[in-house]
Amino acid sequence: MRKIGIVGGVGWASTMDYYRAIAEGAGRYYAERGYPTPYPIPPMTIESVVQAQTRALRGRTGQDDSWAGFDAVFRTALITLENAGCAFAVIASNTPHARLDAIRKGVQLPVLSILDVTASATADAGADRALVLGTSVTMASRDYALALERECVAANGRLPDDQITEMQTMIDSDFHGGASPRARDRLLTYCRRHAGPDTAILLACTELPLAFPEHRDSPVFRADGFLFVNPSAVHVAAALKRALPDTGS
Repeated sequence: MRKIGIVGGVGWASTMDYYRAIAEGAGRYYAERGYPTPYPIPPMTIESVVQAQTRALRGRTGQDDSWAGFDAVFRTALITLENAGCAFAVIASNTPHARLDAIRKGVQLPVLSILDVTASATADAGADRALVLGTSVTMASRDYALALERECVAANGRLPDDQITEMQTMIDSDFHGGASPRARDRLLTYCRRHAGPDTAILLACTELPLAFPEHRDSPVFRADGFLFVNPSAVHVAAALKRALPDTGS
């Protein structure tokens, strides 16, 4: 098995969910192959950054230099994982992937992009249009749209600033540390306003899938009349494919 490095902390609830999902996924893999318990799980090292710090260091869209401090925090975390002997890394958050090219400058450790694997999963689900929901950074950037376009999936246009702010506020108030009782209802109301027919909805903030605990490990699922793509589950599945023997490169 290959050692997985996890950059976590943004936020802590999704970091826990990554660890759990990797461990349980490995358990299923070995159970299906008749291994005795306790089932092996890939060795992992977690480098947890401070969300309050990374939020304060967010830059401005279109002003690359303003992101230098933000990029440096994640670059340092990846170098720590590299020095810990990890074979590759995942960042357990969607937002930093909008800065991934800049973050991994000078880093030799391979980093598994949540954007690329999610775009592939969306196309494999048969969707030709997608609505990307996430933090203000994720929704304001074109990174998910570009990844989707490479898979021949069209992304909905950029939502107005007030609608992006509404989603960020929802994440901060209803999904901090988990999903509040009203989180699912608020999220579905938002989806009804913005998702057209036959549109796949990308839950592109690692906290958003927590509103659907019955589907928490499903890369793609249907619920409440919508087709959802869970980038966190897609990311974990791709990490397991890379880490476990005889499952991929």
